[in-house]
Amino acid sequence: MALLLLFVSAFGAATLLPLQSEAVLLAMLSQTDYSAALLIFVASVGNILGSCVNWYLGIKAEHFKDKKWFPVSEQKLNRAQKLYHRYGFWSLLLSWTPIIGDPITLIAGLMRENFIRFLLMVSMAKIGRYLFIYWIMLQLH
Repeated sequence: MALLLLFVSAFGAATLLPLQSEAVLLAMLSQTDYSAALLIFVASVGNILGSCVNWYLGIKAEHFKDKKWFPVSEQKLNRAQKLYHRYGFWSLLLSWTPIIGDPITLIAGLMRENFIRFLLMVSMAKIGRYLFIYWIMLQLH
């Protein structure tokens, strides 16, 4: 059950939902008998899959951009697309960051980023973040 909680928190944190997975991971690293490798793996898979949902939503968003209820103006959408064109898939290395990371993965889908390249870049960013968190925890103990 604890691993499911970690997975769900990591998955949700990678979507546009305002969730945090780092606190759950840190608590589980310090208070459970699960191996660090397993916990980092579960958190990473959940977080990467959440980003994949954003990518997919970005692909589908193009169909709805002319609707009145669409939450992003065409001007903001065009600006985001220009930024993505400027920095390209390398911007996906920032997918781990708070606030801007989730929208970057959505824009990548909107820009029809190749899924394999998307998956590789996002995986490096997300796994790297959790490894860094674990390393910091080790340094503080």
